[in-house]
Amino acid sequence: MPELAIIFSGIIVALIVIGISVNGIVSKVLDYKRSLRAEQPDQLTNRTSELSARTDMIEDRVRVLERIATDNSPDLATQIEQLRDSNIPHQAEVGRNA
Repeated sequence: MPELAIIFSGIIVALIVIGISVNGIVSKVLDYKRSLRAEQPDQLTNRTSELSARTDMIEDRVRVLERIATDNSPDLATQIEQLRDSNIPHQAEVGRNA
């Protein structure tokens, strides 16, 4: 009978040690998840401002493309050709460096 009491006491002590360890691990995981949630609004704000700036840039480009597509003036065609001519040497340099 005393052997059974020793075995039972050993099992109880082992269960207490395991319970305390699991409690510590769970507590750290929950603290980590809370800290992630606290950081999320800042990250969302940064992401929102980045997307807003990118949207503005795309809208500006679309306005320019609309102007190019709808404007039939010869001056615009000349400006486009000048831009193409100025980009050709740069593109050749990029091709050589690649």
